[in-house]
Amino acid sequence: MEKNYKKSEEILAEIYRNSQLALQSISNILPETGDEELKQEILRQHEEYERISARASVIAKNKGIELKEPNPIKKAMMWGSIKMNAMKDGSRSHIAEMMVQGTVMGITALKSSASDASEVGDDEVWALLNEFIELEEGFERKLKEYL
Repeated sequence: MEKNYKKSEEILAEIYRNSQLALQSISNILPETGDEELKQEILRQHEEYERISARASVIAKNKGIELKEPNPIKKAMMWGSIKMNAMKDGSRSHIAEMMVQGTVMGITALKSSASDASEVGDDEVWALLNEFIELEEGFERKLKEYL
């Protein structure tokens, strides 16, 4: 059976969706974060996700690709889950653990897209995808220091 390769448009949409969901998660979790050092790390990550999201938007605009916002129901469910989890345990290590779980989900989705995109001929999209994966892996390593 022949493998279906993702097109650069789909990869770009995945990058954008992932960065938007990360930004939403951070917005949900920041008010629950009491530890100032962890809060600063999360804010730094927020800036990087904004940068990736903006780059994906610029690339899409230049290529005439329309990017869709993440599903509002998924965003609402994420908000509820984060709030409930933080209410149960708002400790520094638990907040970091929740962030690590989200980051690992992002890495998994992005690496899956990368393997499905082995024939994407768009260097700009490919470079952004690889940059995003490296960024997420760095976030995971940094967050694990708070566990």
